[in-house]
Amino acid sequence: DCVAEMNGLPADCVDLVFADPPYNLQLQGDLKRPDDSKVDAVDDDWDRFTSFAAYDEFTKAWLGACKRVLKPSGTLWVIGSYHNIFRVGAILQDLGFWILNDIVWEKPAPPPNLGCRCFTHSTEILLWATKAKKGGKDRHKFNYEAMKTENGGKQMKNVWRFHTPTTDEKQHGKHPTQKPTSLIARCLRATTDPGDIVFDPFTGSGSTGVAALKLGR
Repeated sequence: DCVAEMNGLPADCVDLVFADPPYNLQLQGDLKRPDDSKVDAVDDDWDRFTSFAAYDEFTKAWLGACKRVLKPSGTLWVIGSYHNIFRVGAILQDLGFWILNDIVWEKPAPPPNLGCRCFTHSTEILLWATKAKKGGKDRHKFNYEAMKTENGGKQMKNVWRFHTPTTDEKQHGKHPTQKPTSLIARCLRATTDPGDIVFDPFTGSGSTGVAALKLGR
């Protein structure tokens, strides 16, 4: 229980939170391909909620716990799909967070839409937020020049193109919504410095920890 664990941490102790919460995909039965073969979809118990209200209560609980452990100058990243990110964004604002950016992760080779009744889902959204709108010594960290350098000397836009996790990244186990370490690493390079404390309340496949350790966080 990530909320119970966070409640055991001291307040204002982490520089950044990267969160990849359950998406609440609301799957009803099996997903099938046109040839009637079954799709290995996200149907785990951790992604099942009885209602939107239950999901909202879960979201309020973990976001509230994250806000307590974040330093005044700390920031939070949360990633999601259209199934959940708009509800998460509204609750972020209800809890007093200040959203700095939405980042669109574009996947160059997304899986096709099997039902052929809507557009192919080729993006996910990251929200980047502070505990409150503020300045001075509690101003949030943003390594602007580093991001500009990564983008060929131009301001980096909020649409990022990254491939899904590589085979090497998946060799130690399978997680249905695993994120590429390259995507997480950019978030960390942009908004933390070496030695900063990064916290991931959901862990999943451990990609946040891998990215943080590689970058000296």
